[in-house]
Amino acid sequence: MPKKSKYFSQKNHQKLQDIGKKVLAFMNQKSSKIYNYKQIADGIGYVNPRQREMVIQALHQLLADDKIKETDKGKYILNLKIQGTLTGIIDFNQSGNAYVNVEGIADDIFIHSKNVKDALQGDKVMIVTYNFKGKKLEGSVVQVLERNKTEFVGTLDYIDHKEFGFVVADKKIIHTDIFVKKENFHGANPGDKVVVKMLGWRKGDKNPEGEIIQVLGAPGEHETEIHSILAEYGLPYHFPEEVEKEADKIDREIHEHEVKKRWDMREVLTFTIDPKDAKDFDDALSIRKLSNGNWEIGVHIADVSHYVTPGSLIDEEAYQRATSVYLVDRVVPMLPEVLSNGVCSLRPNEDKYTFSAVFEMDDEAHIHKEWFGRTVIHSDRRFTYEEAQERIESETGDLADEILTLNRLAKIMRSQRIKNGAITFDRSEVRFNLDENNEPIGVYFKVSKDSNHLIEEFMLLANRKVSEYISLTRKGEYTNNTFIYRIHDDPDPVKLEALRDFVSTFGYKMNLANTKKVAESMNALLQGVQGKPEENMIETLAMRSMSKAVYSTNPIGHYGLGFEYYSHFTSPIRRYPDLIAHRLLQHYLDGGKSPNRNEIEEKSKHCSAMERLAADAERDSIKFMQVKFMEKHLGEVFEGVISGVAEFGFWVAIPENGAEGLIKLRDLVDDSYNYDAKAHAVYGSRTGNQYQLGDQVKIKVMKANLIQKQLDFKIVE
Repeated sequence: MPKKSKYFSQKNHQKLQDIGKKVLAFMNQKSSKIYNYKQIADGIGYVNPRQREMVIQALHQLLADDKIKETDKGKYILNLKIQGTLTGIIDFNQSGNAYVNVEGIADDIFIHSKNVKDALQGDKVMIVTYNFKGKKLEGSVVQVLERNKTEFVGTLDYIDHKEFGFVVADKKIIHTDIFVKKENFHGANPGDKVVVKMLGWRKGDKNPEGEIIQVLGAPGEHETEIHSILAEYGLPYHFPEEVEKEADKIDREIHEHEVKKRWDMREVLTFTIDPKDAKDFDDALSIRKLSNGNWEIGVHIADVSHYVTPGSLIDEEAYQRATSVYLVDRVVPMLPEVLSNGVCSLRPNEDKYTFSAVFEMDDEAHIHKEWFGRTVIHSDRRFTYEEAQERIESETGDLADEILTLNRLAKIMRSQRIKNGAITFDRSEVRFNLDENNEPIGVYFKVSKDSNHLIEEFMLLANRKVSEYISLTRKGEYTNNTFIYRIHDDPDPVKLEALRDFVSTFGYKMNLANTKKVAESMNALLQGVQGKPEENMIETLAMRSMSKAVYSTNPIGHYGLGFEYYSHFTSPIRRYPDLIAHRLLQHYLDGGKSPNRNEIEEKSKHCSAMERLAADAERDSIKFMQVKFMEKHLGEVFEGVISGVAEFGFWVAIPENGAEGLIKLRDLVDDSYNYDAKAHAVYGSRTGNQYQLGDQVKIKVMKANLIQKQLDFKIVE
């Protein structure tokens, strides 16, 4: 760069400031790039000698103001510390562009694919923001602060005579292949599905480097793909040997000295109601009529905290997992089988240690007394949901009177909940009939009936009352006691308004005046769409308008359930937050003081994160099985409903089996289609043809990609 001009006119100060702003805007487009003065001058369109001299002067002024740094003689980079940076989590889409979610900022910040630097999906990144073309706020990644993960699932691709290969990630949001030297293949062959560990990403390299740490098998095979899903989300499918050994040593006997510390309820009629394929029974109900005519209802939960103590190997493993994961063909449990299916499971005809919430209720489901503490029970009968439903519908069979009484009380509680603002999402869930080789031979939908609602209402009651017991004094004042809550924030008003405007085109009305009116409107909407073509689509949009439920020590309430205080207490075999709740409840029952809130909050965040991972893994396994099922139907035609719309295409769901496939806009050859985000539709610019969310269409199954877990459909005119 030429020497600094001797003439730095004060008269030109404002002009230099204006040029400086243009320089900063240009450098912000690639905030981590180093420029010389010629590149900067060309970038802002200052090309003649006089203009370039002004650029030089502006650069020196920016240097003096610490807005840029000189990395080498005549080479400049933004001084990001001075410019102001933001930190957040990066989320890529399939195009390679990304958004960064910054805590405290409502809208995610767009990052163009050319400005993502070496960031990968879910990484914590530092970004610098700028207004692109003076309008839209965008950002550039400056630095990856923390990798979300360093192990990825993909397929090894290499040419025999080369000394290297690349692992192509399964997830399209991983926008770069991982370079692997042949010496780091570790037994993998071309085309194998593998787990690759990222070793580093050197500055200037197009791809990160990695080594293969696990060979999963041939792509498309059932076990390979299921293990790939678990590996993708870092979910283990085996317990460490030392954890299994510790579990095997657990004392499984019921001891009289322990029984004396508990309420012995073994003589009270007790039973479980669970899915027919359940192996772990978290909860049981007991019922007996009292002399005053009221009912004593016991909600009994497996006392996992008796067996799993803080700091033990089992406890540490359970905390890391935080939840059991339910894939289509297997369960990846939070606890070793000896605990989850054995000693803690409330199996029939066995004495079990439990943690219970016991309520005295009248015939109108009013609660007169409540009690919380450790018990010992004996389950007299195991019911499946179907068996319990038979007794509700036929009013006959063993224990029919008891089940009918519980069902009547549950219906009263459910009605009261809805009246108080609870929202009732009753969506059916897809399930598969599998043969002995785990091949899908049929599809069915799990629908909630009265027997399901019966159990749900009493579990909700126990969860709410335990939470209130710890959180409120007898006078109803907040105690400020540390506890782990299940919270659900109010819906996003912008999303609610968009939902209201959209459903109005179908003739439905929503009142958004206050939270109670929103809940009433939502319930009326969900009831109104039942059996209509738009049912699934409107239910989906309604759910998307809701916030996500998480764990927290801050009791902001549970919007969807309409509860001010709510916690998870009833499933400690499969959820670690419930185990935390059991320990805290016993701590307070023993007169303990409120423990450190920050420690519980950290555990809450971890459990929330692991719950999201488990949900994603479960969703991927369902997609895989749906694609596998539809492989047998290639070329067949189905009636479908448009279930999602994007700028590159739209998805169609087949109601009879729940399978969902993509129609790419580029495959619609009759016209050029444009995307209308507000209308959730695409429309032809010449013909005016429109495909909108909820529309019924006829499709042909064209392709089933097991590896990408994706179906491709074609519109049949």
